[in-house]
Amino acid sequence: MSDNFFTLMIIPRRKSAVTKISLSNNLARGLFIGSILAVLLTSYVIYDYASIKRDRAELSRLRQQTAQQSKEINDLAMKVDEFADRMEEFKQFDKKIRILATNQVGRDKKIPLGIGGSNSEQIRLKELIDQDREKLVSGMHKSISQLNEDANERELSFNELLKFLREQKSLLAATPSLWPVKGWVTSEFGSRDNPFGKGTEFHKGLDIATRMGKEVIAPADGLVIEAAHRSDDGHIVRIDHGYGVSTSYAHLSKIAARQGVRVKRGDVVGYVGDTGRSTGTHLHYGVYVNNVPVNPRKYLK
Repeated sequence: MSDNFFTLMIIPRRKSAVTKISLSNNLARGLFIGSILAVLLTSYVIYDYASIKRDRAELSRLRQQTAQQSKEINDLAMKVDEFADRMEEFKQFDKKIRILATNQVGRDKKIPLGIGGSNSEQIRLKELIDQDREKLVSGMHKSISQLNEDANERELSFNELLKFLREQKSLLAATPSLWPVKGWVTSEFGSRDNPFGKGTEFHKGLDIATRMGKEVIAPADGLVIEAAHRSDDGHIVRIDHGYGVSTSYAHLSKIAARQGVRVKRGDVVGYVGDTGRSTGTHLHYGVYVNNVPVNPRKYLK
């Protein structure tokens, strides 16, 4: 046979005739190329099918993830709204504290104004949940940024208020509001007849009569700046309470406080006596503001 032909021999196992198939060179080449193309096409179809199945599985997973993220975003939006409500409660609480502080210290005292206020333009995220997702996310960013500013303002406001209340507490502790001793007032603050001679004199405190040796207490926190004996005042104790306020306790029978020692409200500083220029057992109690005598009754409860 010509060289332009191929012969394909089929030999069965059992004894029978051998089958011969003659193929031209071009036909054999075409069948070979066709077989290769068929294998490649089959491989591509199998790969593409596998890719489609894989993509469908990934798409299903992404859909589930998107649904879960959408639910989490909605939940987060609701929590942001709840936090916004809590911030508004804090603002109202701030105002209530300031009103109470004003009532406690009096309107003549300077109360610091609150920082920040209610924002009527607060974004309500729950109204955006059913709208476009981008609007909701954008609204969350704006709301969180706004809440962060509100939180900073509230921190400054509470710190300012706390500082003011601490100052008021310190001032209250330094205010001589307690009676240093229980008894009856035999001589008031102001002008009076001179008990040691003719005419009148200005009495710079209260004379409180009581039994000899009764405890005299500090009416407020302070520093003992004098514990000594004077010819007119006898045994005397003076306490500096700060804020320009000081008190004095004269005619004591005995001094119980040492100079330079800090005392607390209610601490014993001496005992009632009759020392110095005195007409009987009593305590001379004086209050001074910037070294000017004032009526102690202004502070006593």
